[in-house]
Amino acid sequence: MSALEPFSETPAEGAADAAEPIQPDPALSEAAVPDPALSEAGLPEPTLPEPVRQRVMALAAAALPALPVDEVPVVLRKVARFAPNRRARLGGQAIAAQLTSDPLFRQRIGRRIADDSGDLGSAVAAGMVPAAADPVEVAAIAYLCRPDGWRDLVADAGEAVRAEVDSAAVVEQINEAEQRAARAEHDRAVAKVEADKLRDELARVREELGQLREEHRVTARSLREALAQQKRAGDLLATEKGRAAKAVADHDAELRRLRARLADAESLAATGKAAAKEARSADDARVWLLLETIGQAASGLRRELAVGPSDKLPADYVADVAAERPGTPERSQARAQDTDDPARLDQLLALPRAHLIVDGYNVTKRGFAEMSLEQQRKRLITGLGGIAAQTGDEVTVVFDGAERVHGLPPAPRNVRVLFSKKGETADELIRRLARAEPDGRPVVVVSSDREVADGVRRHGAYPMGADSLLRRLSRG
Repeated sequence: MSALEPFSETPAEGAADAAEPIQPDPALSEAAVPDPALSEAGLPEPTLPEPVRQRVMALAAAALPALPVDEVPVVLRKVARFAPNRRARLGGQAIAAQLTSDPLFRQRIGRRIADDSGDLGSAVAAGMVPAAADPVEVAAIAYLCRPDGWRDLVADAGEAVRAEVDSAAVVEQINEAEQRAARAEHDRAVAKVEADKLRDELARVREELGQLREEHRVTARSLREALAQQKRAGDLLATEKGRAAKAVADHDAELRRLRARLADAESLAATGKAAAKEARSADDARVWLLLETIGQAASGLRRELAVGPSDKLPADYVADVAAERPGTPERSQARAQDTDDPARLDQLLALPRAHLIVDGYNVTKRGFAEMSLEQQRKRLITGLGGIAAQTGDEVTVVFDGAERVHGLPPAPRNVRVLFSKKGETADELIRRLARAEPDGRPVVVVSSDREVADGVRRHGAYPMGADSLLRRLSRG
């Protein structure tokens, strides 16, 4: 290692008051040629221990501003203006180079440091070392002041530093050994505690194992007893199953016998029902034939006598001759029952096997024309279903086919809904229906159309006005 190496120091980057460390310039040094009186027969610079080197740099940097300006080398004048905390850090390399190459500068710095160090500096400059002095401080001052035997002082400081380092290492090793011993002692104590816990746990486990073994013996004995009880219960269950199977077999046999008897009874009952039905059918046929004979005879008698429903009652004739009615005498009197009287309609529908034929749109447009055609049809058909249910009569309602729609709801019981075919009107279909009925059957045609009324009257039907049916429907 060269003499400059102990003084090498890297300046910190980004310093505010110095951009780069100051480099020494041998051409500008005041002591470019060393003083022979200050040289030591060309002996090389000693290698300073690191603590001594750092202390030399700190002392030189602190003493640099105290020198007169003309005694400060040019390369260090800028460094002398640095802040104290930055002088050794940023200008250390230049200071170290100047101390190595300029003995005069080093002598001035050493003299200044000796004066600033007081008694210690004076003693070191005189070649004496106090017994209690710091070897690093002594070596740094001796290096700068260069008294007789300064190399020995630097060497002694190095030995002291190394001894201190070795002593510190030994102390550290001793501390580590003591720490390891303490940790080992702690581990032994912990292990002893854990061993005690394990022994206690082992004792507890052994006690629990004994209890478990005892419980196992008790449980095994209980299990054997339960298995024995289960075997006895199984034998008893097998016996009961045999008895139950025999009882079920007897029950099934009895059930089959009862079912056979029930089948015979049902067969006899069916035979009796068939015989009774046949007898009742014969009686119904005889009654129907008798009623038909009476009805045909009554219809023939009505046609023979040409008697129709009278517009007047006997009391009306008496009233016309022997009494006066309220109102104007010249005015024709109202008939007791006319074609729009619902009471007369009820009388006609009360006749046996009556057939009610209704001119659909003639009635709906007269009674509820404000509704749509679909709603008119639905309301009329619903009302006719109520009449058919009350009287038991056959009901047929006829609409013009030109306005027929699909998807009509199903007609009520005993109500027939018809639409005339293309090219035929509902009036013609109504006359055809009246003409198709046998003589003597009561046929009631509801229509306010005079032509329809006259046409059906010629075929023996009873014409009634639409208002009679509307009033009958409103009455419910």
